[in-house]
Amino acid sequence: MKDILISTTAHIPGYEIVEVLDIARGSTVRARNLGRDIFAGLRNLVGGEIKEYTQLMAEAREQAIDRMLADAEQLGADAVVSVRFTTAMVMQGCSEILAYGTAVRLRRKE
Repeated sequence: MKDILISTTAHIPGYEIVEVLDIARGSTVRARNLGRDIFAGLRNLVGGEIKEYTQLMAEAREQAIDRMLADAEQLGADAVVSVRFTTAMVMQGCSEILAYGTAVRLRRKE
């Protein structure tokens, strides 16, 4: 895979945007599972972080980013700027994580 820069800002220091290509997006839908639900239910009773779900969401975010980068690569992008995440519940116990941003071509500033 090509090295594609990612930024939550609209600009990348040291570069100028020479072409805006399209929206790059990547998503994944994840569901809870019985094993995680048992431990999460116990933690919910005593309070504190539910680490099983934290890990599940972290893995989902990484997969969404990877898919966004693959989309950007297909567009011929050097970078994705203004990257954002959104989450939506698809059904009970099942959520979508979407990573999206603007795929651009860059030129190093002189």
